[in-house]
Amino acid sequence: MPKEHPEEEHMPLRQISVVLFLLLGLHLTSSTQAHDIYAHLTNRAGKSCCDGTDCRPARYRTTSSGGIEMLVHDRWIWVPRGSVQHRVLEGDTGETNGGHWCGEHHEGGFITYCAFLPPEVAFYTVKQ
Repeated sequence: MPKEHPEEEHMPLRQISVVLFLLLGLHLTSSTQAHDIYAHLTNRAGKSCCDGTDCRPARYRTTSSGGIEMLVHDRWIWVPRGSVQHRVLEGDTGETNGGHWCGEHHEGGFITYCAFLPPEVAFYTVKQ
């Protein structure tokens, strides 16, 4: 017996396609919005910290000498004191306790443009 509406066979595939499209759009939107917390940030010289792809939340730790290290691409890197700003970033999700790093991979290491730590960490670092 022929089907009255052959397009009904394809409805589940269409529905799945629509759901996948919506989920992809939601992911791209949330990724862009997540990166927007860095868009307005500048270093002490007034240069932008971020080009839209090089900033991310990053765990941090202080060293016994009072320095700062941040976890970037699964590697603890030294962060120059002059690139650190102690402030809370609006939109921070808290996943790294307020640590954020902006920079790039360069010749086997990393260049730090800006690093952001919560204000209370300033009390635990030794001025050198």
